[in-house]
Amino acid sequence: MNNPTWLTVGEGVQRRILAYGPELMLVKVAFETGGIGARHHHVHSQITYVESGVFRCTVGEQEQVLRAGDTFYAAPHVWHGVECLEASVLLDSFSPMREDFV
Repeated sequence: MNNPTWLTVGEGVQRRILAYGPELMLVKVAFETGGIGARHHHVHSQITYVESGVFRCTVGEQEQVLRAGDTFYAAPHVWHGVECLEASVLLDSFSPMREDFV
């Protein structure tokens, strides 16, 4: 299922669901410079691919700067978040799907 609608989810942050089924979801997230993906945790496994731009990313206690082509994994219940250093796009995959997003 593809949803072409962008949803504003924070200042300078928009999200669009690309596809999902019960066990997997793919979401595109666009950030303006300075946009924040606030630290949070959830029951889902998450793999994120940096499609473009630059982020400061924190997963658990580890912080690193990620650029286009980089990825990170956030295990269930692990705190994680990002700060956009340069206008960017992320592709987030979740397992199982994020029911709270639909």
